[in-house]
Amino acid sequence: MLKLLRITAWLPAAAALTTAFCFAVPAWADDLPCVSTTFRFVGPNDRVCVSAFDDPRVPGVACHISQARTGGIKGGLGLAEDPSRFSIACRQVGPISVDINSLSDRESVYSARTSVFFKHTHVYRLIDKQRNTLVYLAISDKIIEGSPQNAISTVPIMPWGH
Repeated sequence: MLKLLRITAWLPAAAALTTAFCFAVPAWADDLPCVSTTFRFVGPNDRVCVSAFDDPRVPGVACHISQARTGGIKGGLGLAEDPSRFSIACRQVGPISVDINSLSDRESVYSARTSVFFKHTHVYRLIDKQRNTLVYLAISDKIIEGSPQNAISTVPIMPWGH
């Protein structure tokens, strides 16, 4: 009975932590078809893949990010480190009704693993309040050293339809 009381004492805290984690996760991406770039005799070819995602806190903004993916035997097993080469394009695809003053100045909106250990591509939303513009910055990181590779896309907030 005492053991059951100990277990039930931490359940509400675990549920709250799980709920908070689920709402803090950046957007999920839809993977579009990849384009083969280098033929490999063994294993999958090197390719460039495109993923699409919506900004989770700004309805009306969609982004597409392309990333180089390493093929071969290691790539086929998920053990290859993908190069830090990517491009991003974000556009207003509907009305934007969110007040940009309610958004944080820098917020992660997307993250993808690009190696089996330690390396990710991140997309951050920055706010340029003076120009009424959302700036999306894509960067690559490593635990030991960050990569200078980056790309940006801007979305000026404009009236939609009429």
